[in-house]
Amino acid sequence: MIEPGMVETIGWTAWDFILRNWALFSIVITVAVVTITPILILGRYVRIILRVMGDTPPPLSIRIRDFEPIAGDEIDFRALDGTSLQGMFLYGRRRGPRRGTVIFAHEFASDMYSCARYCRPLLDAGYDVFSFDFRGQGQSPGQDDYCPRQWVSDREVADMMGAIAFVEHWLETQGYPVELGLFGISRGAAAALLAAEHDEPSAVKCILCDGAFSTDSILEHLMKRWAYIFAKVRFLYENHPPVFWRFLRWLVMRFTKRCFNCHFPSVRKALKRMKPIPIFFIHGEKDSYIPVQQSRLLYDQAAQPKYIWIVPGAKHNQAAIAEPAPYADRTVAFFDRYLAGVVAETADFGDHPVASTA
Repeated sequence: MIEPGMVETIGWTAWDFILRNWALFSIVITVAVVTITPILILGRYVRIILRVMGDTPPPLSIRIRDFEPIAGDEIDFRALDGTSLQGMFLYGRRRGPRRGTVIFAHEFASDMYSCARYCRPLLDAGYDVFSFDFRGQGQSPGQDDYCPRQWVSDREVADMMGAIAFVEHWLETQGYPVELGLFGISRGAAAALLAAEHDEPSAVKCILCDGAFSTDSILEHLMKRWAYIFAKVRFLYENHPPVFWRFLRWLVMRFTKRCFNCHFPSVRKALKRMKPIPIFFIHGEKDSYIPVQQSRLLYDQAAQPKYIWIVPGAKHNQAAIAEPAPYADRTVAFFDRYLAGVVAETADFGDHPVASTA
């Protein structure tokens, strides 16, 4: 049994030990604070981002129906991982030699029929278009272990690669040159860029990207944007060094694979590894969801030849509506030059006209 006096004696002995070893205790406390505080901050950010990624519907998740759909020949094909998908062929209006084939990849929460919103000028110019539904979108069935989100994952890349393989085989069986172009919108553009990196030997001759982004870089942007809402200490979130955000981005990417049962590859990194291929970036100047800086970032990473057109006044996925005539002219001119091999006196499909080399 401990007597009351003994408790007091133990307390004084402990306090005396602390006083005699104050330097050691100061170091231990400092190390604990320096170690635990960043872990708590990072943990809070990671929880917030994962919740936003998993639960927050984006503004672009409303299905767009400001166009007249075009019916085509419906096709069943498979993604690279064997998932069954639905697609369709639309055939160009022939007024001369065949121009080529373009694969269209729709935006999140849309479907293959949205190609009419963007590709009608290509059809009028004589291009064939293959449009398809990503898994869990449109007529393509979903999977029990995967929920499609606005962030491009390895599942959408497998869908895109399956579409490329299918069209390559179709071109071969038709006796056409095995050459094609890719045309992607938002998440579809990201999937097109990621799939093109793995297309060997390459039949993809050029890529047109409208509203493209890289998941890792846009998440870093959103983390900084949301920090002021959730952070308790303003001084901290306003003074995080760049290395903090890069590490947080890396950490979030590690957690997403476990939480969402998929991998979110980096378009930014893929462009660094990709062999040179003509890429045309289009982005709305007033895009409040995917800022125009995201396309500029990807443009900077891409090899030549590359082009970028920032559409004045256009919001996300609205460039074709804001500037319909220039959009039609520039998209056709891009594929004319790099897919069909037809070059006008000036090929005006970037912010600056490109002089003819013919």
